[in-house]
Amino acid sequence: MKTRSLALALFGLTAWATAQDPRSTPGAPAATPAPPATVAAAVDAQVSRIEKLVVEAAEAMPEEKYAFSPESLKIPGSQYDGVRTFGQQVRHVAASNYAYWGPLTSDAIPDNFRGGNGPDTLRTKAEIVRFLKDSYALGHRAAASLTPENLLQVAGSGSAVRLQRATQAVAHAYDHYGQMIEYLRMNGIVPPASRGR
Repeated sequence: MKTRSLALALFGLTAWATAQDPRSTPGAPAATPAPPATVAAAVDAQVSRIEKLVVEAAEAMPEEKYAFSPESLKIPGSQYDGVRTFGQQVRHVAASNYAYWGPLTSDAIPDNFRGGNGPDTLRTKAEIVRFLKDSYALGHRAAASLTPENLLQVAGSGSAVRLQRATQAVAHAYDHYGQMIEYLRMNGIVPPASRGR
């Protein structure tokens, strides 16, 4: 009896809620359901979010400040000795993107892209920003390669699966984005994402 009463109450509540929805009136067009999300689209959205933040931060720093590192501030007890310059931070994000995403695509990654800071031959802001943008183009191709069937396949050397590689690049870039923001602020530059607030 209690189960029947509960079922009737739920039916009544559902009927009432449906009656309140203007889309459910007779003759009204049915609401179009959203297309099912794909893993590739979800990961690509993550790639796009961090790409926007990192690229805008890289573009906000003047070229003459690409050699800046907080080591030059000589803050007592800061232990900034040997940290990356701003330009090296940007190159590191890009090089790491290639390392994470390369195994997910058929792209051959040049040997000089490997290593912590990528190619030493990239010296100007324009060259470094181009390297960064190209690494995100690879990220979009890597995201597009993901399917429900291949998410858990090991990719590249080691035991990392495709989904791990795809999302680890995003997480890694957020870490370095935070450092880039500090470098911008140490130079009196408001990060683009914080402007107008």
